[in-house]
Order: sequence, then structure tokens, then C-alpha cells
Amino acid sequence: MARGAHQAPGGFWTVAAAPTRCWMAGVSAASAAGKIGSFLSKRPYAPPSWASHLSPAPSQTFSLGHFPTPIHKWNLPNLPNGTEVWIKRDDISGMQLSGNKVRKLEFLMADAVAQGADCVITVGGIQSNHCRATAVAAKYINLDCYLILRTSKLLVDKDPGLVGNLLVERLVGAHIDLVSKEEYGKIGSVALADLLKKKLLEEGRKPYVIPVGGSNSLGTWGYIEAIREIEHQIQISGDVQFDDIVVACGSGGTIAGLALGSKLSSLKAKVHAFSVCDDPGYFHSYVQDLIDGLHSDLRSHDLVNIENAKGLGYAMNTAEELKFVKDIATATGIVLDPVYSGKAAYGMLKDMGANPAKWEGRKILFVHTGGLLGLYDKVDELSSLSGSWRRMDLEESVPRKDGTVPSQVIHEEFREGCRIITCLDLDSACRISSTSLSGLIPYLACTFISINSSRGIKATQSQKPTNLLNKRRN
Repeated sequence: MARGAHQAPGGFWTVAAAPTRCWMAGVSAASAAGKIGSFLSKRPYAPPSWASHLSPAPSQTFSLGHFPTPIHKWNLPNLPNGTEVWIKRDDISGMQLSGNKVRKLEFLMADAVAQGADCVITVGGIQSNHCRATAVAAKYINLDCYLILRTSKLLVDKDPGLVGNLLVERLVGAHIDLVSKEEYGKIGSVALADLLKKKLLEEGRKPYVIPVGGSNSLGTWGYIEAIREIEHQIQISGDVQFDDIVVACGSGGTIAGLALGSKLSSLKAKVHAFSVCDDPGYFHSYVQDLIDGLHSDLRSHDLVNIENAKGLGYAMNTAEELKFVKDIATATGIVLDPVYSGKAAYGMLKDMGANPAKWEGRKILFVHTGGLLGLYDKVDELSSLSGSWRRMDLEESVPRKDGTVPSQVIHEEFREGCRIITCLDLDSACRISSTSLSGLIPYLACTFISINSSRGIKATQSQKPTNLLNKRRN
């Protein structure tokens, strides 16, 4: 077994992660990991040697995420013969900042600070993971954050609430402007951000605009850097090589970085993207623009295969998709978000079922891009699918802290606003009677009855004990 690889209980194999980013010049891995103040710090950046020809290259980056994120075997059911799926856990790259957006924001926030910005602007859907991550990252480095969030026409004039990503955004004090989907479609994200930027400039602010999803050529470096991280994890493990990388696609920057990095590095894995909005043609064109912006001579169609997985539409799910998310969590312990990775994994396994020969014998790295908070927006739809619950069955013979044994209740009902309890056992009768008389649990009546020749008690409890207690005291 290669150094750095181990098998965990239950058959999970883990590729050991490097203790920290080993390329930090002049600082050993161990000392960098333990250095106080290294997190949330700005530092010089040097591209991987295989990407040194790409331009423009960032000169600085902020440490915002907990990297490297682990890679481990993902025991998915019903895989083709000889197929292995491993999972890159970018969902645990942080807490409030979890997910793929963090890697892009490390470069974008460094650029914002370098340009002297005092606030940032970005745009997204009402449950945008990117907007939540941007709001947190901005506060981490003492910048204000302005979010333009897209919602339905019926809700645009209402309080958006505190569900999922909105809760975090509002807790950290992000300024939120709502627009309807119709307004968003007519005006566009770029024009909306420019409009807000103009207003802020007139107020004397210094805004920096981050595009939807953080997906521009600068943000692309986040996943070029992720490829270097994966490459290093493979090197220290020694016995794992990936044939394919599978990931969700929502704005294009993540797949551009993965595809470009995989091609240029030693990885050489084929990238498969499952689009959760728009169509493959749009994303091939957008990715081409991003890699052209880095002066690469490569073609997006040669780098990445993009398949449509949007289903009903962005952030909309079929019952089958949600059941899939639940079933995968139950089977493997991995919780996928319903908007991005859930649809990508669903699309991947569906394709494996339809075209098993395409995937047989291949080692696949699935990149979990996070978005767990988005699940909270689906609680109503997931309620019927989630695990069951029950009240714990406590044996009547189990003594309580006061040394007593609970009464043997044989009947309980509500009648005319009152609780009716009938129980056997003279000791129970005495306890209920004394409790009633003490005024702790007032009863309307407390009388002994005969049930099957056994002594018992029937007590009627008021649902408004305070009023009843006052009457009894009076």
C-alpha cells in the first residue's frame, strides 16, 4: 500500500491530503499549517509550472478555504463492472464559505483589495451559494457586500426570509437588493451590477464587481490551482490515478479551471460537466471565452464534455431527483445539494446505467461543489422522503430520577378542552392525587374508580392550568 493511502472501516479508501499547500515559498508544510494568522492572510501567488504560460496570472491570493480538501472512495450503488468513483470534498472547504466558490474568491478578493475596494457587488439566485460565500468572505477581510438576488415576481416585494443561504447573508450584514426573474432576464446580470456600482460610486464608495458564480478568467485560477492540489494528493498517495473528473456546471468557471488544468498538468483526466442551467452549447462558448481570456490556444470542446442535467430548470427538482439525493445520503452518508452536485451525480449514474460500457473499469473523481444550505429551501418537498421518527418506547418498570415508577396508563384522551387520563395501580393514583393537590398539575377532578376489579384513578387535567390554578387558590 502506498504511503498516505489507508482503508477506513466499511471499505472506504482515503487519499491522504497534504498537510498544507506545499508550494508556499520558504515555509515548510508543517510550520505553515501551524502558523497563527496564516488563515485569512494575503500572500504572493506563483502558478504551477505547467500553467506559467497562461496570462494574466494572479500575483496574490487570500487564504479563505481549508485546503487541501480530502479525496476518498465513494461506494455508490449499481456501478458498472470495475468502475470506481472517488469524491473530492470541496463541500467541506469551510463552514459558511464551503464549496467551489471559495477557490475563486481567494483570487477575486485579493484583486478587490489590491484595487482599493471598500465593498464588493455580486449577483445570483435567491439561494445562491456564491452570494453567501461572497458575503462571508467580504466580512472576513473587512469589506461591505452588496447582493443582487433574483426571485419570483410574486416575492420580489416581500421579505425574503431567513432560509438557507439567506440566513447567513443577513447575519453577516450583506445589503440585499431583490429583482424579479423577469427583470433579470430583460436587463441581465452585468447591467444590474453596473447600475448598483454607479449608485455606490456616487455615494463615494469604491465597489468591486464579482461576476455571477465568480466565473471570469481570474476566478478560473481557483480550479487551475485545485488541479495542482489533486496532482499533489495523487503523488503522495502513489497508487491512484483518475481517468475522468465529473462535476456540476452552473456558471462555467469551475469546469474551465478543471478542464484547462487537467489538460496542462500530469493529470490528463477527461472532464465531464453536467449543466444545471442553460444548455451545453452556451457553456462551451462561455468556457471558450474564459480560457481565451488566459491566452490559451486550446478549444473547450477538446477539454470538456458537457451534458444537460437541468431537468425542470435551475434550482427546480423532480421528485425522482430529490429521492435520489435522499437515497445517496442513506446509502453512503454523503449529502448532496439538490441544485448542483445532486443533479450532477444523478446525471452521472443515469448515464452509467444507460451506457455502462462507456464507464466500465474507469476511475472517476467526482467533485462535490458544496451547497448544503440550499437543502433548507427544499424541506417541504423532502419531508415525505426523510427518515422516520418515533417516541422512544420506555418500559413502565424503568424507575425515574425520583425513584418512582411511572403510572400504568391504560387510556388517554382529550374531551371538551380537557385531558382525560385513566390508569391502574393505587400508588399511581396517590401520586396523581398528591400532584393535583400540590397545584403543580391541576386536575378538574380526581376520583378513584374500579376497573376490572382493580383499583385505579381517573383524572381530568385542564389545558389552561394557570387559570384553573388561580380558581383553586381563590
